[in-house]
Amino acid sequence: MKPPRPLIAIPARFSATTSALRYAAEVTARSLAEAVWRAGGEPVTLHPADPDGAAARLARFDALLLPGGGDLAPYRYGATGTHAAVYDVDDLQDAFDLAAARAALAAGLPLLAICRGLQVVNVALGGTLEQDMGGPGLDHRHRTHPVRIASGTPLAAAVGQEKTDVSCYHHQRVDRPGTGLTVTATAEDGTVEALGLPAARGWFTAVQWHPEDTAHQDPAQQGLFDALVAAARR
Repeated sequence: MKPPRPLIAIPARFSATTSALRYAAEVTARSLAEAVWRAGGEPVTLHPADPDGAAARLARFDALLLPGGGDLAPYRYGATGTHAAVYDVDDLQDAFDLAAARAALAAGLPLLAICRGLQVVNVALGGTLEQDMGGPGLDHRHRTHPVRIASGTPLAAAVGQEKTDVSCYHHQRVDRPGTGLTVTATAEDGTVEALGLPAARGWFTAVQWHPEDTAHQDPAQQGLFDALVAAARR
């Protein structure tokens, strides 16, 4: 009899419309769930509600995956004013994701943070974001580009190499890393593409790119999900 798949919590993203449903929905990217499943995990969509109860709700799970999504409200990281490019801000989504990130880190729960997820962790630990990278041609929307990965990091171990091509979709980036976070990958233009937390109690990696986009054909990107699930099993 096969051992049960470890439960990987993935906070849902609010969606105003979906083609298969008549009204607003809570969604998880199919490619994300499939990457977790290929790694041997059980992807479980988590309803973003009751931020104060996030720690108790996460206690039944073996790992947390913070996915991509809309922008965090700039006031969350002390910014004055909101850039015109900021989009899809949802206060409940922000509150829950921040609470979930802090709870997972405090409990030593394995945590993989992707795109918005990286930004959530950075803000949760007191870091700041650049609200917009400069507009069309300067952002990383619909781009595949190389990143350099710091050796000896959990990210390098998961990906298995120190330079890899990644699929990106973001117009914001890390300004100041949060307390304890270190830069573990950068793009050619200097953009922070990954963060590590050497003092983390559990396995932790945060990437600004979307590994789920190419994980089905790129073992380096699937390696991130494999590493998360392996840590969850432990």
